[in-house]
Parts: sequence; structure tokens; C-alpha cells
Amino acid sequence: MRRIAPRSWPLPLKAVALVALLAAPALAAPYIPSTPDLGKAEGRCRADEGGPAILVEPVGLKDRAGLLKLEVYPANDADFLRDDNLLVAEGKTFRRVEVSAASTAPICIRVPGPGSYALMLLHDRDANRKFGFSIDGVGFSGNPHLGWSKPKAASARIQAGGGVTRTRIVLNYRHGLGMAPL
Repeated sequence: MRRIAPRSWPLPLKAVALVALLAAPALAAPYIPSTPDLGKAEGRCRADEGGPAILVEPVGLKDRAGLLKLEVYPANDADFLRDDNLLVAEGKTFRRVEVSAASTAPICIRVPGPGSYALMLLHDRDANRKFGFSIDGVGFSGNPHLGWSKPKAASARIQAGGGVTRTRIVLNYRHGLGMAPL
């Protein structure tokens, strides 16, 4: 079998390869630097929010230390809990609200419109803006059982209406080798 060296490729093939190489960087989504404030402006509720929004009551907090961070994701497995920079760069739904865990008020987060979403609530007890398996708590809309991997988007799905949709999220903390409510 005779091997064809790249320099002997026919001209149209070289042109196609060159166009593909030159176009590849242009097709990539623009890079958005990571910041804890990404998605906060879109997620912040206004006074007397009429919707569409979701009002979350955190249930089972271990204590009132640190921060509560509520995030909204698309309700599909490919995008659920995906990097926020990539979601925003691709024009997909991502919202974030961060409040003090000392607050006893429900957490309000705006959504783009009526539809299905998946929520994640993090109790960042040491306020370092990172999930620490041994110290922090986490919960999801739909309150799925947490195993060794992230829950499926279908088990964390919530249907938001045109107004304010109310829900409760039960927080889970480390118990032995797994995560469970207190």
C-alpha cells in the first residue's frame, strides 16, 4: 500500500485543510473569565418580584455560618452543573444568588422565563466559595437522593411558571462516606 505524503495532497484537499485550521479558533465560544459574581446580576430578584422567579426555602441547615449560594442550570444532563463560564459563553441559562446563611428569609432567584430548570443550593460554611465535601452542605431542587455522583438533571428538575414558583431544598451534609440530610 502506497502512502501519500501531505505535500502531495491534491490542491483542493490542501485548501479545505487550511480553511478548517484557520476557521477553528473563530468557531470557538469567547472565553469569559471566571468570577464569583458571574450570573448574579441576572439572578437577583427585584423588590416585590412578580416573576418569572423561584423562591427557595432552605431546609435542614447545619448552622448559620458562611454563605448560601443558589444556582440555576438548564434541566438537561449535558448542561446541569456544567462550568458557568461555558454556559454563559454559549448563551445558555445560568443564574446565581449568594446570601448570608444567617438570613432566615427564603432565597429568590430570577429565571429567563417559564420552563424547566435545575437548581443547586450550596451551604458554603467556611465562605471560601468552593465546595468542601467534609464541611459544606448541598441540595438540589426535587431533593434527589445523593449517591457517589451528581444527580441526573431529571431528578433535580423544577417547572417554573410565569410568576413566582415556591419550592423547598433539603441540604445534605457528609455522613460517613456519603451525603445525607441531618
